[in-house]
Amino acid sequence: MSRTVDLIVIHCSATPDGVSLFEGHAGAPDFCTPIEVIDRWHVRREFRRALHWRKLLNERLAAVGYHFAVYTNGAIATGRHTDEIGAHVYGFNRSSIGICVIGTDRFTAEAWASLKQLVELLKLKYPTARVLGHRDLSPDVDGDGLVERWEWLKTCPGFDVAAWLARGMVPLAENVYTAPEAQQAAA
Repeated sequence: MSRTVDLIVIHCSATPDGVSLFEGHAGAPDFCTPIEVIDRWHVRREFRRALHWRKLLNERLAAVGYHFAVYTNGAIATGRHTDEIGAHVYGFNRSSIGICVIGTDRFTAEAWASLKQLVELLKLKYPTARVLGHRDLSPDVDGDGLVERWEWLKTCPGFDVAAWLARGMVPLAENVYTAPEAQQAAA
């Protein structure tokens, strides 16, 4: 079963920039990947995934609302199946794909490269889908056809998706995370 997808929505995890969200040590029983951390957040928010979808993809993820997460190291993790309705943007889940980039408004060069690649791949699968940020789906309170900053219900993601797309998916320098020690070495 394939559903109609007309939106690709970019989110951020609203966590400190440059912090990976990995917990514990790889191989240890308490080790958690960022997608598993997000799943725990969504369990607390009482999101749920149907058993059918869990058996099809990522059975251990009980509630994650996003279809993909882009890690600080550039890895792309799957959450929900792309045919599964997401739980990431109220009122638009039925026809959208949700991508969460780890951080708030400054993402690593590796994350930016992977986000670009993922969006390009999704646009091949869903060529008519619009790509926008979560904040762009806020209501147009004044009815002027634009969702302006004062109308945003959320600031997620911490960058202007339309401007990023217009620049050929090249981020502004102010939105690229550089580790503090690398900043000092460059000075």
